[in-house]
This record gives sequence, structure tokens and C-alpha cells, in this order.
Amino acid sequence: YEIIGKEYRSSRVSLIELRFNPMKRNVGGERDLDHIIHAALRGMDRAVLEYGVRAGLIFCLAREFEPRLNEILVEKAIRYRRRGVVGIDLAGTEKNAVELRPAEVPRYRALFARARAAGLKTTVHTGETAGTGAEGVRAVVEELEPHRIGHGIRAAQDEKVMDLLRERGIVLEICPSSNLATRAVSSLEELGAILGRFWQRGVRFTINTDGPYLLDTNLRTEVRMLRDAGVLSDEQIAQAVRWAREASFVEG
Repeated sequence: YEIIGKEYRSSRVSLIELRFNPMKRNVGGERDLDHIIHAALRGMDRAVLEYGVRAGLIFCLAREFEPRLNEILVEKAIRYRRRGVVGIDLAGTEKNAVELRPAEVPRYRALFARARAAGLKTTVHTGETAGTGAEGVRAVVEELEPHRIGHGIRAAQDEKVMDLLRERGIVLEICPSSNLATRAVSSLEELGAILGRFWQRGVRFTINTDGPYLLDTNLRTEVRMLRDAGVLSDEQIAQAVRWAREASFVEG
């Protein structure tokens, strides 16, 4: 409720997706997983009512989890799909990149296929750091077939991977302040060069906040930063916003 309210008040955001891993909120099993999910849904419902926004939740699977825990998260996402859960994500350090492990790929391919079959959308964090690079982006696209990719900036290193993203219509979720904070990029100038390559190659991307509280940011701040630094033009920003709405997992 607070996160949605913050984005509405600061940036007049009218469509928002929130992602989190409910298992990382249960204090080592002290709290029941369904209670955590219901609390998030109640908060979202209240914000939708008070601010008139459209919203949805994405459950994050964790690369560092045992496979069965991620299976449970997919089961919960499917169970609560009609209550406001719109998709799943695969996140966590790329040092544990399951997409590059032949023994793990079939299990996660099946999980993502199951989520899609149940009507959920899918996204994967990859290509953010040197941990996977462009090869990680390619593996995710080919093996997990997500609708979107979180970050994916390393794809700019490989023209064939960029072409693959364009051909599959996969949208990249670009998070400027986050990429600077984690040193995934060294500067706004480097980020600008990456986005320039995506733009020229026809790779669609959106502008996002990632962790707005941790990074002390909001969508208006992210957009202003890119505009003021000359990273994106007004035309490119407007197009990124259109792409974001087209690629949203929230229906209607």
C-alpha cells in the first residue's frame, strides 16, 4: 500500500507492478506463506481503491533456493492469479545462474511453461552483471522463453543476442539508478551507449525504479535523470512509456 501510494504521489503512476519473494518475508518459517501473500494483496487492494491505479504482484523465484521452494512459489502464484498475482520472476545473484547449468535448465523450463499455461506472465533477471553476460540473456530467451527480461544490459555486447530479443519481441526492464548503484554500468554515459545500441537495433526497453526505497528514487526521478543527462530524448522516453504499457502484465 505504501509503495503504490509513494509512486502515485511522486510520479502520478497509474499502472504499477510490484515484485517480491514472499518466502523471504516469513522469518525462517515463523510466518505462514499464505498470510504473507494475503497481506500483500490486501495492501494492493486498498491502494487500488484509494488511488485509482491498476496494479499486480509478481512473485520472485530465487536462484539460490532449492528447486522445491521455487516450485512452491509457482504453485502459490497460480493459486492467487485471479486475486492479483500476474506473473513470476527469477532473481538472485547471477553467480547462481541456473540458466547456464544444463542439469537445472529442464526443471526451470518446466516451471516457466507451467506458469504460462496457467495464464501467468514471466520475466527473468539476467544480463545485469558480468556473471552471465550476453550468453546468459541468450540462454534465458531460448530456454525459459520469458515475456520480459530484468535488466539484460549485457545483451548490448552481442548483435545476435539483440537481434534475438527483437525477433522474439522481448522487452528489457531497464533500471538506471539500480545499475549505477550495483556498478553494472560505470556511468550514465555508458548506460546511454547501451540504450543507444538497443534503440538502433530495435530492442524494446522500459524505464523502472527497481528498489525505490533502497535507492531513494521514483519513476519521475529516473526519467528526469535520463533526460537531463542526454541519455534519452523526449521521443525515446515517450516510446519507452508506450512499450511499458504494451508489455505490462496487468490486464485491462
